[in-house]
Amino acid sequence: MNNSVNRRRFIKGGAVAAGASLAAPSIARAQATTLKMQAAWGGGIFLENAKSFAERVNEMSGGSLKIEVLSVDSVVKTSQMQDAVHRGVLDACHYVSAYWYGKSKTASLFGTGPCFGWSSQEVLGWVYQGGGQELFDELMADLKLNIVSFFNSPMPAQPLGWFKEEIKDASQMNGLKYRTVGLAADVLLEMGMSVVQLPGGEIQPAMKSGLIDAAEFNNPTSDRDFGMQDVSKHYHLASYHQSQEFFEISFNKKKFDALSPEHQAIIKNASMAENSWFYWHNTKRYSDDLIKLQEEQGVNVYRTPDSVLEAQLGAWDTVVDRIVSEDPFFAKVLDSQKAYAKDVMNYLNLNQPDYKLAYNHYFS
Repeated sequence: MNNSVNRRRFIKGGAVAAGASLAAPSIARAQATTLKMQAAWGGGIFLENAKSFAERVNEMSGGSLKIEVLSVDSVVKTSQMQDAVHRGVLDACHYVSAYWYGKSKTASLFGTGPCFGWSSQEVLGWVYQGGGQELFDELMADLKLNIVSFFNSPMPAQPLGWFKEEIKDASQMNGLKYRTVGLAADVLLEMGMSVVQLPGGEIQPAMKSGLIDAAEFNNPTSDRDFGMQDVSKHYHLASYHQSQEFFEISFNKKKFDALSPEHQAIIKNASMAENSWFYWHNTKRYSDDLIKLQEEQGVNVYRTPDSVLEAQLGAWDTVVDRIVSEDPFFAKVLDSQKAYAKDVMNYLNLNQPDYKLAYNHYFS
């Protein structure tokens, strides 16, 4: 009796083992899908952010979908990345919309547009909940670009930047040679500045050589990495020229559409997860590096005066009105943003307590 039971157990166990051995080769033979994504960053915290997104995709897919991150200029120049993705030379790229606004000034509204009293968090809310993504897809179709894009990582307002002296009034900015990108270039030109558009790695050498008088890039961490503290000791935080921005991750649409629905969903949800991680991770790094700039490198940090901020708002009005008269689609996107900002910021402004009042209560 025992021998019979043992024999049955052996046969049953053998069948399970055989089934496992049959299943195993199919898993082993399944090859991971790898997409090559070039970033607009040669190093620093933004390249870390691009790699964080790629690692999240890899983890969420269990390794079945991998994104290989290539640093700046690995395959093409940053100005050529979107076209390379469109043609399939690159599978994807990690950058900001301001880098290709030369094709359509509407692109700048997806990150570096006028401030309607909202931050990057609310602009991303418009992308996901206010029809922004649909409008962007419409723009891609109008431009006949074989691209699908995802937006993530809400950046704090960008500093006004680095100057040779403290800026106490908007009149001091007149005639200065200044580095920025996107629609912000038009705004600061309207304010009387002479604007030069340079990639991040060229900003510090340009200011050191005198090619430019002043500059901004994005945040205290990147600025410190570039060595801006070695060419200026006057750093102004707060500005409306780029008061909200976030990353755009573009994929070749044909390759994206060929992915399984599961892999498409992973990319979409990994992008949304990056929103939280970026904000938590980068805000802490920025605050730490701002302290180092002040205490270790002797940088004078100022809040941009109201006269400059008011002049920026006036310049935005002039620039936007001019583009709206020339570009109906720009006007369509702008109207959608205004409608969203009016309602959402009405609620937030009424509901949010004065956090600065509480901060000063404890730390002033």
